Amino acid sequence: MNVATALFGAFMVLTVALGLLAVRGRVAGGGLAEWSVGGRSLGTVFIWVLMAGESYTSFSYLGAAGWGYNFGAPVLYVVAYMSCGYALGYVVGPMLWAYARRHGLVGITDIVAHRYGRPWLGAAVAVLATVCLLPYIQLQITGMGVVVSTISYGAISLDWAYFLAFAVTTAFVVISGLRGSAWVSVLKDILVIATLGFLAVYVPLHYFGGYGPLLHRIVAEKPQWLTFPGHASGGLGGSWFITTTLINSLTVVIFPTTVAGYLGARNADALRRNAMYLPFYNVLLYVPMLLGLAALFVVPGLVGADSNLALFKLVVDSLPAWAVGLTGVAAALSSIVPMAVFMLVIGTMWGRSVLGAIPRLAHRQKLSSQVVVVAAGALALLLTYTVPNTLVRLSLISYEGMAQLVPMLLLGLVWRRLTVHAAVSGLVAGFTLVCVLVFSGHDPLWGMNAGLVALAVNVAVALAVTWRGPRERDGRPDAEVLALDDGFPRDAASARGEDRPVRASS
Repeated sequence: MNVATALFGAFMVLTVALGLLAVRGRVAGGGLAEWSVGGRSLGTVFIWVLMAGESYTSFSYLGAAGWGYNFGAPVLYVVAYMSCGYALGYVVGPMLWAYARRHGLVGITDIVAHRYGRPWLGAAVAVLATVCLLPYIQLQITGMGVVVSTISYGAISLDWAYFLAFAVTTAFVVISGLRGSAWVSVLKDILVIATLGFLAVYVPLHYFGGYGPLLHRIVAEKPQWLTFPGHASGGLGGSWFITTTLINSLTVVIFPTTVAGYLGARNADALRRNAMYLPFYNVLLYVPMLLGLAALFVVPGLVGADSNLALFKLVVDSLPAWAVGLTGVAAALSSIVPMAVFMLVIGTMWGRSVLGAIPRLAHRQKLSSQVVVVAAGALALLLTYTVPNTLVRLSLISYEGMAQLVPMLLLGLVWRRLTVHAAVSGLVAGFTLVCVLVFSGHDPLWGMNAGLVALAVNVAVALAVTWRGPRERDGRPDAEVLALDDGFPRDAASARGEDRPVRASS
C-alpha cells in the first residue's frame, strides 16, 4: 500500500513539474494563442501524443474493460469510430488549421463566429459546448478518483482522490496551457504503452496459461459476448454499431478538444502525418477490452459500477505494489491529460467568445480564459461531490449533442450558400430531437443511434431553410478556403502566427 501510494505521489509531482517546465521561457510574451493552441508551433510528435492523450482517457482503462465485461462485442465501436475519425481528420484537420490560422482564430467558436459574421453565435456555441464538455470533466475526475482509491488499497478516499484530480490538472493547465498538456502526454503515453503491453502478456499467462486457453474458454463458455448485440446490451446490434461509428467519427473531427489539437500544429503536414500514425495507438484499446473478458472468469459477478473495476481487480491482488502503482499512475494520467484539454477548451471558448465580448475584458482574454478554467474545474468537482448524477445524465447527450454542430461548422465552411438562419435552425432542431429521444429512452431508435437520426433532421432543416428562407448579405461565406486551401497562410500576419480579432462582417 505504502509503495503504491508513494509511487503515485511522486509521479503526480513529476506531472505538475513537466507541465510547468513546458512553458519555461515562453510565459512572459505569450498571449492567448500561445496558451490555448501552443503558439501554433507543435510538431508531429507533440501533436500525436497530445491527440492520443486526449482520446485515450480513463474510459480506456475503466469503461472499455467494463463494457467488455458487461457486453462484449459492442465495445469494438470505440476502435471503429476512432479509426474512421482519424481518416476524416486527414482531410478536415488541415482545412480547419488553415482557415483558423489565416484569420487568427483559436477554436470552434471563433470559426463559427467568423464564418457567419455573428459574434453572438460563437457565444451561443460556447454555452452549448460547455454543457456537453462539463460531464467529461466530471467523468475524468470520477475515473481518477476510482483508480487512486483502488491502487492505494483504500488509503486515499474517493473524496481526496477527486480533489487531487482537480488540483493536479489545474496546477499546470492554467499556466502552461496546451503545451503543458502535450508535455504531460509524453509521460502518460510512455506509461500507458508500457503498462498495457505488460498486462497484455501477464494476465493471460498468469490466469489462463496463455491466449489460446483464454480464447477457447471464452468461445466455449461465453459465446454471446463475441457476437452482436452482445450480452444483455439492450439492442446494441449491427445497425447500432454502424450508425454509432458513423456519427462518432463525424463528431470526433469537430469536437472542441480535437480542434484544439489541430490548431496547435506547426503546419498542415504535421496533421496529415498525425492522422496516419494515430491508428497505431488504437491497438492499445484491445488490451482493456480483452482483459474485461478475462475478468469474467477471474472475478465473476461484478455488477453496476463495479464492472468498471474489472481490469484493476485482475491486477491489484496479483501484482506487486510497485506494478500496481505504475498501472494506476498510467490510468490516472489518462484522466488528467484529457481533463486538462477539456478545461482549456472551455476556458478559451468563454474567454474569447463570451467574456471577450465585454469591453472591459476584451484585452484580457487570456486572463479571462484562465479564470474560466479554474471555475469550470471547480464546478465539475463541486457537482461530483454534491449531485454527481446531474452531469452523468447530461453525459448521455454529450457526444450526440456535439454532433449537431457538424453541419454548422463543416458544411458551412465548404458550402457558401448555407445561411446563419439555416445553420441555427438545423442546430436547434437536431439538438432538441437528441434531448427528446435520449431522455425519453428512445436511444437506440429503430436500432439506430439517435444522434444520427437527429443529425439527418438537422441537415434536412438546414437545407430547407437555405433554399426557402431569407438570403444573407452580411455573412462571411469564405467557403472556398477549405475546398482549395493548400495548407499555408496567405498573409504576413498569419505567417507570423499573430492573432487578429474576429470580425463581424466582410
